[in-house]
Amino acid sequence: MPSQPFSRREFLKRNSLTGLGAALAPTLLTTSPAEANAKSATFSLAEPPALLGGKPVRTQQWPTWPIWKPETDEKQLLEVLRSGVWSRANVVTDFEAKWAQAVGAKRSLAVVNGTNALITALAQLNIRGGDEVLVPPYTFIGTVAPVIANGAMPVFVDVDPETFQIDPAKIEAKITPRTKAIIPVHILGLPANMPQILAIAKKHKLAVIEDACQAHLAEINHQKVGTFGDAGCFSFQNSKNLAIGEAGTIVSNNDLFMDRCFSYHNYGNPYGMASGVIGAGTIMQGNKQRITEYQAAIGLAQLKRLEGETNLRNENAAYLKAKIEQIPGVIPYKLYDNVTKAAFHLFPFRYQKSAFKGLSRDTFLKALTAEGIPCSKGYATLNNMPYLDDAFQSKNFQKMYPKAMLDFKSYVERNHCPNNDRLCNEEAVWFTQNMLLGTRADMDDIANAIEKIFTHADKLLTMK
Repeated sequence: MPSQPFSRREFLKRNSLTGLGAALAPTLLTTSPAEANAKSATFSLAEPPALLGGKPVRTQQWPTWPIWKPETDEKQLLEVLRSGVWSRANVVTDFEAKWAQAVGAKRSLAVVNGTNALITALAQLNIRGGDEVLVPPYTFIGTVAPVIANGAMPVFVDVDPETFQIDPAKIEAKITPRTKAIIPVHILGLPANMPQILAIAKKHKLAVIEDACQAHLAEINHQKVGTFGDAGCFSFQNSKNLAIGEAGTIVSNNDLFMDRCFSYHNYGNPYGMASGVIGAGTIMQGNKQRITEYQAAIGLAQLKRLEGETNLRNENAAYLKAKIEQIPGVIPYKLYDNVTKAAFHLFPFRYQKSAFKGLSRDTFLKALTAEGIPCSKGYATLNNMPYLDDAFQSKNFQKMYPKAMLDFKSYVERNHCPNNDRLCNEEAVWFTQNMLLGTRADMDDIANAIEKIFTHADKLLTMK
């Protein structure tokens, strides 16, 4: 096994570069009952940590991702390739209809990725220069970049560390006359507290755009996330629970809004106008965000398995959580009481080094990886990075905002999020979603490895 933690960046890189070879890889590398019993029989807490030369808890591979089954998945893809109709047409329309049905929305629009789904949704909700948009700091850059791309100012609201989600109790303090929207992010595939967020948005007349890019089929009170606000945005990047490679969708029940999104994604041509038509009478400033027919064919194949895979992730996550929460210093995610299903794009827990005799998180991650358990420390802090100052120094931002708002030092101070700092810099640990597609014996391996590190934490203190 590698000596360094298997980071999300490495996971994304591998899944972006492996291409068709990965897509045609075996579906799931699972453990037979006999193998599981053999592993259980040989595991011993007395064994030294693998990082110190002991036998690792696990040597088997984890389930591969993405999953591709030639016997069921290739027919429509090959039909599309052979047809020569590769630009947006009937297969994309079919995927949009089936995705809308899957999440319980009236309409869906496929675009090139989740980031551009957010850009498009913000633009058609009239979020522009001079506006402020509330965002959580515990997220991927793809949440914040669309705010800046539309000329708006991101304002960071700290998180609830128990759930990893934006904390509704901290939202109102960040609202100003410039505030026009909130982007709650169902980060890691765990739903944010939408009822409270919607109540605040209604009170202050704010638009709500759900970043559900990691939360396919997650539910609050049996309603799918992405359908609570004015718009919901999803990603189908290669690591996502529905993987296409690159693509995304916008969903909404508002026909006028969706008509405008369609126009925007098709150069600003009127809704219903076929792609590539010359002299269509462009009606708005637009862009080209269309996906291809073969991407949609891949999406349709993946969609058939999504519900079953989501249920398996939930079952394994609940089982794993019940095991590791018994280990001192390990605090798994908490779901809000109204969550009826999570997506578990990632399985997170908080690591408390004090319970591990002061063992640093970095050494814990190295030790866990050495035991055959890929893991990551997750996100870095987004609310103090240079990309923000780079945007603030641009001509457009200099013209749209008072200089006092663009002073980067004071901006960072105003947007300080101590709970997020603690998650990013000290506590958060992740497992990727493909691991949750394994067996219960696989989950036992994770729990056993953590317990082994806990037992031998004093010995690992000598590691740097």
